[in-house]
Amino acid sequence: MKDKEKLQNEEPTIATGIDDDEELSEKATQEEIERGDSTRVVTLSWDEDPR
Repeated sequence: MKDKEKLQNEEPTIATGIDDDEELSEKATQEEIERGDSTRVVTLSWDEDPR
């Protein structure tokens, strides 16, 4: 299996020690964006109120 294909089949992970809400909500700096050291994060919320 090629390296690229292998990476695409892996589950996403978060490094240990990361505070999900605080760390993932932090905006990337322009420098991080320019060097490709940023990731778009999307938060989904499910509202189960059936009314």
